[in-house]
Amino acid sequence: MSDCLFCRMVAGEIPADVVHSTDRVLAFRDINPQAPTHVLVIPKEHHRNFGALAAADPALLGEVANAAHAVAVQEGLVADGGNEPGYRVVTNTGPQAGQSVDHLHLHVLGGRGLGWPPG
Repeated sequence: MSDCLFCRMVAGEIPADVVHSTDRVLAFRDINPQAPTHVLVIPKEHHRNFGALAAADPALLGEVANAAHAVAVQEGLVADGGNEPGYRVVTNTGPQAGQSVDHLHLHVLGGRGLGWPPG
């Protein structure tokens, strides 16, 4: 989609601080980080939100989830049997949930304590 911010990043039209890439998934640092580590993980193919991708291509949704975990490992957020460090994966679906870009993206957050409940 030519007007989609993330599709334009995938196409190389808008620069991104890429930290992980496969044939079908791209991960890059968020420009407005909410934690010391804040990486967005997206399918390179346009899907509006979580539900749309789950319905259209469950295998790709699995690849996006695997990439989110790979990013957490790469960024040193994976606990090694203890309680720290840890990470959170968040996705927002729809405007009431805070989705601001209509292209599915998972937020990988970590590097500090993350309170509960969120929001």
